Amino acid sequence: MLNGVAPQQIVGNMTYLMGEYPIANLYDEKSSDPVDIVMKLNNADKSNIQDITGLKVKGQMGMVPVSDLVKVEEKVLDKTIYRKDQKRVVYVLADMAGKLESPAYAILGMDEKLKKIQLPNGYSMSELYMNQPEDEGNFTVKWDGEWQITLEVFRDLGTAFAVVIIIIYMLIVGWFQNFKTPIVMMVAIPLSLIGIVLGHWLLGAFFTATSFIGMIALAGVMVRNSVLLIDFIEIRLKEGIPMKQAIIEAGAVRTTPILLTTGAVVIGAVIILFDPIFQGLAISLVFGAIVSTLLTLVVVPLVYYATERKKLEKKSESDDKFFEV
Repeated sequence: MLNGVAPQQIVGNMTYLMGEYPIANLYDEKSSDPVDIVMKLNNADKSNIQDITGLKVKGQMGMVPVSDLVKVEEKVLDKTIYRKDQKRVVYVLADMAGKLESPAYAILGMDEKLKKIQLPNGYSMSELYMNQPEDEGNFTVKWDGEWQITLEVFRDLGTAFAVVIIIIYMLIVGWFQNFKTPIVMMVAIPLSLIGIVLGHWLLGAFFTATSFIGMIALAGVMVRNSVLLIDFIEIRLKEGIPMKQAIIEAGAVRTTPILLTTGAVVIGAVIILFDPIFQGLAISLVFGAIVSTLLTLVVVPLVYYATERKKLEKKSESDDKFFEV
């Protein structure tokens, strides 16, 4: 006050000198937006604390250095207290880049390191992936952010996949009027999973949400292949053809349309095979369709033969008894 300088004047001048503020607009005929004329202090004049305190403010007796008006002390800044859902929380932020881009692999790798952290006596650390911690009486690591989104996406896709399986089963049951035969037809769905896993392993790709979408889309295509085989087998059985011959004829006749269907799926998916976003979708469709088709042509007829053979044998025995009587 002896120098005629108020504390607010020091704060205002220092804030203005340390920042960048527009003082006018530059007239430019070629610019569609206004161009600001910015006044700022040279970086060399504010590189250390001595330079900053050497700045001057205007007082009653002239310009006064800031160093004559303030006392500089180095202290630890008080940490901000964050809260989420009315509970105290400390945020630890990180991002994935490089070889491992999925947060799932990072979280799995952190599990062992979290167990090695030395905690005070009487305390333990738990991990939560979906729910929020109920109290603050203990240490809890809540995985959030991209991991939370990933879990929710896979949970919703898993629910959608289960609904698709049920709807496909109901449609096949309604058509064949049989509860066991549709299960045999749906054997092709887990067979496609073999190709999907193999494809991601061969290309060194991660199983992403788009990979899951491809697996869901592939379910209907692969069941269609089974329907083509078993429908032909049952048609031939109704004509009185022995089961083994009917299965062999079904493989010979239906292989061409099955391969054409699979080829159409593969050719359509190859286009996006090297797309960084939809690569997982393409891998699931390409490798899942190829492997599942090859296995379907062999496994589904064998499973059908194994499940229906005893039924036909019992039926033939009952027919024989009928004729004997």
